[in-house]
Amino acid sequence: MAHPLHHAESSARKFGGVPSDYQAVHDWFDASKEHLALFTHRALRHHAQGLFEAERVFGLTLTNSAGREIPVRWIGEQHVREDCQGRIPSMADWLRRIQPEPWMANGHIDRHSGSEPCGDPRFAWASEVAAGRTVLGLKDWMAARATQAAQSALKDPAFCQLNAARKPDWKIGPLESFPHHST
Repeated sequence: MAHPLHHAESSARKFGGVPSDYQAVHDWFDASKEHLALFTHRALRHHAQGLFEAERVFGLTLTNSAGREIPVRWIGEQHVREDCQGRIPSMADWLRRIQPEPWMANGHIDRHSGSEPCGDPRFAWASEVAAGRTVLGLKDWMAARATQAAQSALKDPAFCQLNAARKPDWKIGPLESFPHHST
């Protein structure tokens, strides 16, 4: 179908009421046309997971102007079937047809020196999970990583010498000892 209004008219014929009872649901399914006015926009919501997402957005049912309670999933299924030749694809059906491009496959992680964490650790954890190097959840992985870093630091002779030689060279004094900026 060419426009969400046509889907809404179809819903009114199928479930009763008027097209405006269903317009918001059909607008939501086709909202990705704002970004890409090709049939491939359907990959965002025209699949089984999109039907359940519609329920989370609009609720399990809506009551049309005729007073009939209609499951939102039925409305979504009607929309998807009308656009996808009578079938309801899975999200995987859409995603596996994406033609990979080099920019999609290799993320860039800025490397830094030192043992201090840099950036969001979830990216490093996700990389470890994807590579099969860990099965730990994020919290457990971070705890294990912190333990490994601490153990590595204690084994590092330079770290031990630095900390043995370090003496406190500062003291916290009264507030008056802090420099003041005059305006």
